[in-house]
Amino acid sequence: MAELNLKFKHLQEALIFDIKHNSLEDGPGIRSVVFFKGCPLNCVWCQNPEGKKLTPELYWENEKCISCGSCIEVCPENAISFDFQKFIDRELCNNCFECVDICPSTALKIIGSKMSVDEIINEIIPYRNYFKNSGGGVTLSGGEAMLNMEYASELLTKLKSIGIHTLLETSGYFNFEEFKRLIVPFVDEIYYDIKFIDNQKHKQWCGVSNTIILDNFKRLHKHRSTAKFNLVPRTALLPNITDAEENIRAIANFYKSICVTKTILLLNNPDWFQKLDKLGYRSGIIGNEEIRSLYPLRKEVIVNNYFKEYGIDVDFG
Repeated sequence: MAELNLKFKHLQEALIFDIKHNSLEDGPGIRSVVFFKGCPLNCVWCQNPEGKKLTPELYWENEKCISCGSCIEVCPENAISFDFQKFIDRELCNNCFECVDICPSTALKIIGSKMSVDEIINEIIPYRNYFKNSGGGVTLSGGEAMLNMEYASELLTKLKSIGIHTLLETSGYFNFEEFKRLIVPFVDEIYYDIKFIDNQKHKQWCGVSNTIILDNFKRLHKHRSTAKFNLVPRTALLPNITDAEENIRAIANFYKSICVTKTILLLNNPDWFQKLDKLGYRSGIIGNEEIRSLYPLRKEVIVNNYFKEYGIDVDFG
């Protein structure tokens, strides 16, 4: 059986690009969500493109810019100019972040900072009563937290030791034996992304094969009988991409074949397009105007009915 040849190092710190508190979108109850930076996939529609790279990045919010020119004066690479189409020439920029220090309006900022496990715990502790009263907890998201598996294990272990519900959102691209040893004993719930069944489609839109992802899901689903965690698959509905009838039916049939009876569907939200410009990225989607709009109700009904045909219950996230 295939295994990923990934080497996980014990890290004193991990690169975190955000910690969002009082979230109602990433699991049951009120939650704090820890967003890890870095992902082994490269999904064209990534809702958190700032989480893709495993390095800090420069982020420019043009709506905050007061056009003072301070950043232009301090940039050692002449990578910033009002004459540039997107203000920053990313090929010239070396991420020295001197512009961030000088910016008076905070239009320029660094995405990604190193945090220790204890720093994250200390930030989360004040929200324990919200978790307790709402049935919430802490969610690890990204990016992909499993690129820092030993660090994530330590964080989950400490959260469990103080009675906080833990949830992991993952792409499923990890070494199963490492995951079973380091993560499974300390996680209450796993949201597991299934994007395509067809391997070539997955490579086309997500940059890697899905063989290990589907295999890991089947193994985790089987492992639930002897371990204490809840496993819920999710699919992001992207118009004319993941929501194509052929793909949805293939996913539903895959679930039925291994006796999965529930899934979460994530509705397309076009806000991620705005992040692309702020990071200096180009969209890999051309000619699909529907993806720039909120997911239509009529399509929700259609996709929901496909899953119902296979006996799969749907929650929309």
